[in-house]
Amino acid sequence: MDSLTKNRRIAHLDMDAFYASVELLRYPELRGYPVVIGGRLPSPQRDARGKKQFNRLRDYRGRGVVTTSTYEARALGVFSAMPMMRAAQKAPDAFLLPVDFPRYRAYSRRFKQAVMALVPSMENRGIDEIYLDLTFHPMASEPLAESLQRAVYHATGLTCSIGIASNKLLAKIVSEFNKPNGITVLADDEIKSRIWPLAVNKINGIGPRAQARLRDLKINTIEQLANTNPYLLQKHFGLRMAVWLIEVAHGRDDRPVVTVSTPKSVSRETTFERDYDIKQDKHALFRVFKRLCKQLEGDLQRQKIGGYTIGVKLRFDNFETTTRDYTGETLITTAEDIYKGAKQCLSRITMQHKIRLFGIRVSKLVKLGQSTGFDSKAEQLTFNYIFTD
Repeated sequence: MDSLTKNRRIAHLDMDAFYASVELLRYPELRGYPVVIGGRLPSPQRDARGKKQFNRLRDYRGRGVVTTSTYEARALGVFSAMPMMRAAQKAPDAFLLPVDFPRYRAYSRRFKQAVMALVPSMENRGIDEIYLDLTFHPMASEPLAESLQRAVYHATGLTCSIGIASNKLLAKIVSEFNKPNGITVLADDEIKSRIWPLAVNKINGIGPRAQARLRDLKINTIEQLANTNPYLLQKHFGLRMAVWLIEVAHGRDDRPVVTVSTPKSVSRETTFERDYDIKQDKHALFRVFKRLCKQLEGDLQRQKIGGYTIGVKLRFDNFETTTRDYTGETLITTAEDIYKGAKQCLSRITMQHKIRLFGIRVSKLVKLGQSTGFDSKAEQLTFNYIFTD
């Protein structure tokens, strides 16, 4: 560790089963039971006696995926991004609730405002997680973490887990150690004893494909990765990736906490409950097309931004995904602009299969009022801001 990194204190705060926990505030009678969030379902209804009637996972029919699940459902093998039909095989009696993104965003704003009252140096990493730079905060790490947890709970009624270390990489890893509602503080001299025994996929950035390639090289733990000959990694991953793998295996990460983040692209997409045929279902596809354009228009207006590039994404029934982009010379701000650009993209795609997913994206964003044309020097925005339909 260099001296700059050793002197830093970085926290990763992660809300515990965020979407599910927000739902349990609304339906406290489901606490302690396996609950799955996902799909487009009606909200629970009351019967003639006024008792809520909840959907069960075993009754689900469709191709949705699990958005999140409670810890009780995770104990049964149900995790986010799992197809719900598969999840139903693992936990048929689990309760199933629909997603409510506006509610989740509202609670996200609440917990972040509570945190920033104590630690203003915050990097927003998504709806349910943040990084904090505690380096110059006068409180010691553990009491400060406890204060943050209390502030979050008082503002939302929800719990969070916090990891504190000398950099973002390590803080994120250790924030998972004591979930839920846990605090973990890692000293640099504990890396070998507490980090090295972990599986390599505990490092953020090593996904399933990279883990499989490392496993083929008999590299399963972070310690094994740290002690691997760099030339072997370079041979199989290339120089840049090899250097990164060695650095993170030794717990080195000099990324700063970025306190200002603004959009890089705005997108909307939807996965159909059944595959749509381009000819037989053209009217339904057209309605979805227009709806996504209108929703994107609203997203741009709320952010007071426009863009120059339109992108479309199609996923077909054979799971092949195709994307196309179109960049014009005039700023895109309206649903009509989006529609015209997306049509240009769609005209360059061969439709040989039924459509499973349809998405539209606006990128090369600029703040409204700062640009008069594509060649202007307007500031381009740099943070990915994705809306999922």
